[in-house]
Amino acid sequence: MRRFTELFMELDASNRKTAKLAALKRYFAEVPAADGAWTVFFLTGQRLKRPIKSRDFREWAGAVCGYPTWMVEACYGHVGDLAETLALLLTERKEAGQQSDLPLHALVEEVIVPLRGMEPAAQRERVVEVWSQLDGESCFIFNKLITGGFRVGVSLAIVSAALAELAGVEPAVMAHRLMGTWEPTAAAYRSLFSGESTGDESAKPYPFCLAYPLDESARAALGRVEDWQIEWKWDGIRAQLIKRGGEVIIWSRGEEMVTEQFPEVAEAAAHWPDAVVLDGELLAWSDSENRPAPFSDLQRRLGRKTVGPKLQREVPVIFMVYDVLEMDEEDLRGLGSAERRQRLERWVEGVPEACFRLSPQIKAESWEAVAQLREKSRRRRVEGLMLKRNDAVYHAGRKKGDWWKWKVAPFTVDAVMVYAQQGHGRRAGLYTDYTFSVWSGEQLLPIAKAYSGLSDAEIRKVDRWIRQNTLDSHGPVRVVRPELVFEIAFEGILESKRHKSGLAVRFPRILRWRIDKPPNEADTLETMQGLLDRG
Repeated sequence: MRRFTELFMELDASNRKTAKLAALKRYFAEVPAADGAWTVFFLTGQRLKRPIKSRDFREWAGAVCGYPTWMVEACYGHVGDLAETLALLLTERKEAGQQSDLPLHALVEEVIVPLRGMEPAAQRERVVEVWSQLDGESCFIFNKLITGGFRVGVSLAIVSAALAELAGVEPAVMAHRLMGTWEPTAAAYRSLFSGESTGDESAKPYPFCLAYPLDESARAALGRVEDWQIEWKWDGIRAQLIKRGGEVIIWSRGEEMVTEQFPEVAEAAAHWPDAVVLDGELLAWSDSENRPAPFSDLQRRLGRKTVGPKLQREVPVIFMVYDVLEMDEEDLRGLGSAERRQRLERWVEGVPEACFRLSPQIKAESWEAVAQLREKSRRRRVEGLMLKRNDAVYHAGRKKGDWWKWKVAPFTVDAVMVYAQQGHGRRAGLYTDYTFSVWSGEQLLPIAKAYSGLSDAEIRKVDRWIRQNTLDSHGPVRVVRPELVFEIAFEGILESKRHKSGLAVRFPRILRWRIDKPPNEADTLETMQGLLDRG
């Protein structure tokens, strides 16, 4: 556990990719396989199910330290991170004594996982025992693993690169070995270096190829429009559909197996030719309009273990395919986009259309004509355009210059801040989470919450203003004078019965602080409703 803690501290202390890579290589070169397996599990973003209620966790720590729960809560509000708060309190009160260094795999398999099957009294006894055996930093990591809040600033690409160097393989090969459901076992860890399979290789997806946003400088350097494959940027769930050995598996870009959430797609694919891996988008689809249904419809399927006939009827879906990565056991990722598309089109000729569409290519004689088509994106319920260079291979991750996403400009409104709440982690102790409203007659109605978009200096200025202009408090939320106006951007807008304003927006964020605008000049609910026809 001490070595894993040291790794976390090294990764957390640096923003340099080379430093993180070096730290990972040192760690994986010397760590036992059982610990390495769990390290891969946590560093690739996977989490354990939380075994303990947060409230119990706080009460137990308070009892050990001799503090009432309200004092623990006050400390938490100041620090902003529960795991760190409890580690600081416990370290402050811990008596000097012998510290144990339980291996990471033992801590997880013998302590954390069994907690889920224990009664609260037994849970408390076991957790307090472990707290007494760990130093402050290891206690912090233990708390992170318990609460499910373990995060560290390292990407899957860097983890893959470190393991790839030790294994003597290309990073893309290692990224593929890490895709899918990772079993944190010593055998699975050793197979990363030996190439031996510990599971069903036929179920594994490929690392997704990703696009960069198209800015003005990149747009000016695109060259001839004929050199590019242009498609609509679909607003759904990016997915790979795998048909190997007669079995169909659907993976989301977040490396979740979502086959059961889209059973009709899997059933249709069962009748397709075998040995193929497709890249595409899962979309809620309106046959009557011949275009995607709103993304909010698709959300009704997400996170479910099963999707019954009723929901299948209410939210029909399709798989919009736009690339082929494998066919007849041949890896096609090294071919150019244009050649992969030709192979895909030939393959599609023998495939029934049920739950399946081929993403149409957009033909235009100039970039000006492409730009005009892009302006029609919202009417088609798409996010904009995708530009793929004809000779671009299918990379693992992003490579600037080969794939671009040219999204439509977001909606914007000027809204008044009405509520504020403190942030967490780096922003602990500062009011950084805001609720914004627009006018409905003489009343302000909340339409969005946002916390990103301001500079650190602006956050500090807004924080001071909030503290000086609080009218009331509801728990951690402050009601502030409705005086500050901000320009809010968002990707889409829909009617919503759950919100008092009757509207819900997608991906709201702050564009700028409108210090030039008084609150009475903020936008109205009527303005927001006018955006519905465009959203």
